[in-house]
Amino acid sequence: MSPQLNQAITLNASLAPEQAAARDLAATTVLQRKGRVQDLLSDNLKVLRQHLNTEDAKLLDALDDVTSRLARLVLGGPANTTIEEHQKRVNALKEEREHLEAEISKRSAEFLAVSQPVTLEAVRSALPGNTALLEFMAYRRYLPGGVTDQDRVGESRYVVYVIRPTGDVQWRELGESKVLDRAIDAFRLALRDSKRNDVAQLARAVDDRVMRPVRNLIGDATHLLVSPDGELDLIPFEALVDENGRYLLERYSITYLTAGRDLLRMQVPRESRSNPIVVADPFFGEPGITQIAEARPLKVNHTKTASARRSITSGQDLSTVYFAPLVGTAQEAHTIHSLFPEARVLTGEQATEAALKGVDAPKILHIATHGFFLQDPGSDTGPATPGPAASGTRAIQARVNIENPLLRSGLALAGANLNKGGGDNGILTALEAANLNLWGTKLVTLSACDTGVGEVKNGEGVYGLRRAFFLAGTETLVMSLWPVSDYVTRELMSDYYGGLKKGLGRGEALRQAQLAILKRKGHQHPFYWASFIQSGEWANLDGKR
Repeated sequence: MSPQLNQAITLNASLAPEQAAARDLAATTVLQRKGRVQDLLSDNLKVLRQHLNTEDAKLLDALDDVTSRLARLVLGGPANTTIEEHQKRVNALKEEREHLEAEISKRSAEFLAVSQPVTLEAVRSALPGNTALLEFMAYRRYLPGGVTDQDRVGESRYVVYVIRPTGDVQWRELGESKVLDRAIDAFRLALRDSKRNDVAQLARAVDDRVMRPVRNLIGDATHLLVSPDGELDLIPFEALVDENGRYLLERYSITYLTAGRDLLRMQVPRESRSNPIVVADPFFGEPGITQIAEARPLKVNHTKTASARRSITSGQDLSTVYFAPLVGTAQEAHTIHSLFPEARVLTGEQATEAALKGVDAPKILHIATHGFFLQDPGSDTGPATPGPAASGTRAIQARVNIENPLLRSGLALAGANLNKGGGDNGILTALEAANLNLWGTKLVTLSACDTGVGEVKNGEGVYGLRRAFFLAGTETLVMSLWPVSDYVTRELMSDYYGGLKKGLGRGEALRQAQLAILKRKGHQHPFYWASFIQSGEWANLDGKR
């Protein structure tokens, strides 16, 4: 489908820029096809089947059967029948399929949400009055004069479509991808280093190319629903600086979406099945000095060992990677538990991979540990190189030749340093996380480093932990884009969960926590406050926006 998507955008952006039909066709095609691989992987109907009763499941089986028969009939052609008879049979199966869809939709709001057509009007009607949807897309310009398929593929460019609750779709071309990507890479490096004094200048440079062209199209919107693409997936828009020298955090609430059609799914509430779960301060294990880690996790010798090995950030595989203790996250867990006393807290040797795999749609899942992303040696994609890992940060990355990007990112849990074999080795990959039972979970917070990065696929988003937890069913994900200090994270999370407890939205609570840190002396650099972003549903924990 990629060539068709490129052609639709090129028709709008280059060949017929003044035609409303071309504009709406391009915007609709982006809404329908962006991130489609994620939909396929999540297998919505399979998940839905697990939540239907026996009678409803039979209807879904019948729908599957009719769909298969319709597909075989259409693909097989008339065969030994006349064209008229063939068309009559096709129409009969179509009518039967539509009848079954209507019947299931009456019984299941979830089915209605995943099966309804994605149209501009449907997405527009799902937008609250104070919002603007910014649908970014990296596409390859289609060159109709080319002789071969290769000759018809031009340079990569960025475009953005702005959709408001009312009015026509607006759009802007943002220029060649390589130019903007260079600016983004420079910005990312500055974000990860609190000692850089040029971060505002670099933030302004990216804003000038990305947000300035659409500022007047946003109108009076105060809440931006940002669906990024390409390298834009890896930056916090909150840290961009406008013409007045203000961070966008100070002007807008920002929520991230995989694609604008996510709004259609958000219209269907899901019920949680268990109380919140907090996973923190796992006992990673210390080969050769295990007794020290168990008895006194803050003993000087242990700390020296951890610090010495923190700077080893590359290796052939996970056996050469070391996860330093995160004893500070125990306080993080204590703070959350004081606000949500019904929460189950798993720390130390209880913070296992098996325990995490056994969760049953908790209302909140908070995981405070090391996240990792193993960059593909053949790719330039992944975390911007920050230099040696800083003491006190949750940072880990290595280089290893693993083809599946969902196997190159994950979370470290109890026993991760012991290199055990078997099913519970202390490493939960993104591929395994995608199979967690989170259908009904309101919020997953990954209080770890680099949990929002991964391998960027233009048109598909980021393959990594941020994708995996949405595949598993969570409504909202809070994640980080670079290594963060334990102390600052603890303060941010304390304010965030305090806001949630007061009834603030899942997005607004994070914004208020970030604004509080921004106002503190010595914490103006985005390194301290902009690492975490919120993606998915932004309502409060009771579903109120």
